Amino acid sequence: MFRGWTGQVSCDGMARGGATRKRVPVIVARFYQFISLMNISPSEQQHTEGPEPSVMDVLKEQIRDLAKSEFARLVELKYGHSHDVIGEITVANVLGGERGMKTMLTDTSDLDPLGGIRYRKMTLREVNSALPKPDGSTVGLPEGAFWLLLTGEVPSEDIMHEFNSELHRRSELPDEVITTIDSLPKDMHPMTQLSIGVLALQPYSVFSKGYFQGDLRKSDYWESILEDAVTLVARVPQIAARIYRRSFHHDDQISSDPHLDWAANFAHMLGVSDDPLFEEVMRLYMLLHADHEGGNVSAHTTHLVGSALADPYYAFAAGVCGLAGPLHGIANQESLKWLESCMAHHNGRIPTKESVGKFAEKTLREGRVIPGYGHAVLKVADPRYLLEREFCLKNIGDDPMVQLCSVAYEAVPTVLSNTGKVRSPYPNVDAHSGVMLKHFGLSEPDFYTVVFAVSRSMGVMAQLVWARIMQMPIERPKSVTLDHLYDTVLSKSHPQTKSQL
Repeated sequence: MFRGWTGQVSCDGMARGGATRKRVPVIVARFYQFISLMNISPSEQQHTEGPEPSVMDVLKEQIRDLAKSEFARLVELKYGHSHDVIGEITVANVLGGERGMKTMLTDTSDLDPLGGIRYRKMTLREVNSALPKPDGSTVGLPEGAFWLLLTGEVPSEDIMHEFNSELHRRSELPDEVITTIDSLPKDMHPMTQLSIGVLALQPYSVFSKGYFQGDLRKSDYWESILEDAVTLVARVPQIAARIYRRSFHHDDQISSDPHLDWAANFAHMLGVSDDPLFEEVMRLYMLLHADHEGGNVSAHTTHLVGSALADPYYAFAAGVCGLAGPLHGIANQESLKWLESCMAHHNGRIPTKESVGKFAEKTLREGRVIPGYGHAVLKVADPRYLLEREFCLKNIGDDPMVQLCSVAYEAVPTVLSNTGKVRSPYPNVDAHSGVMLKHFGLSEPDFYTVVFAVSRSMGVMAQLVWARIMQMPIERPKSVTLDHLYDTVLSKSHPQTKSQL
């Protein structure tokens, strides 16, 4: 196996077949080719005196450091184990939305059934504890999570200060983009406005300009993608806040504050609350929703479009459209509606556990789901939910809706378990986030998905950068017809039946 990035290879386990042994020189050659193309010397580089590196220089260097070992492992797998079987495809996979099929490479985060989502192998509780925090804050800076997803390293406070300044420097929207957004009907759905606003940024893509001018080698793609990704993450909150103020507050815009961190500035531009806790809420929300593997609709769509070498603006705009789908991005507003209907059913009084249980049973009898509960992978309560719950109980525990969330947390899992049909009856992050946002005055449910998109921009952009670093190809699965599927299955299970048809 590769040791670091020196190109040394151990043939442990490779002596089982001559074909594999013959691949070793190919693996080494590919690895050194990558090292060369990434502008990395095969020996430790000596740093010479010169200007202090910019924060973007530091970011790129940390990404290169991680790429050395990651690409080595990728090359070993690709050229030494390309035909090894890691799973099988069933009819259920084909007809069930490819759920659970392991067919994508995404290193920024992974979902553990018992531990929840991990950012670069760290639980969210570990991430929150490790990240730099503003003075007096208990929540890590979400832009620090973006750095972590990109580099695998927890940034220092000095790095975060410089990176936040860089995000502010890039954040100003071009006049043409503002004109485009302001030309849209104010009653247009905020997610439609967001997608259009992101697309309006596309003419400013560093990657597209370099690619179509013929200035980029394949090995250079990732750096220009990174430039676009950082600019996109800097500007998306500006677009989102502008949409919110024009759609819900008579176009009374609030200027950006360069002294605030990324999430706090977004909270400031929304203008819904002067309570400093709202800045904390926005940091927490952005941190918890930043990434969630690569297979969900918005992440997969961004990856898919990006695999065709569409620039990050095209790719993220497509991902936003996927996030707008009611099966993906509106769960928190649906959960909030359910909780509000439960409260109304009890005439505004906080119900007992037994009463909430009966209301949940009534919901199920009516053929509806209980939004905010259940998860395709998790076998425990979503750690993101638990972090939100802890924050709310500590800071806004007297809110009746927060208290109702606590009662539902005790009652609903039992109701769902008793049906015998639910694998995971526990709450997910959507069971609390809507209540948390509404408490501070963000009460327009149609905007909740936009807030989700602002957060998720960090994860999908980090994934896109790494897809280009790892030189992942265009995604092109094979589709099959129903006839093909039917005949294939029939020929295996009933060989004679097919011949008689």
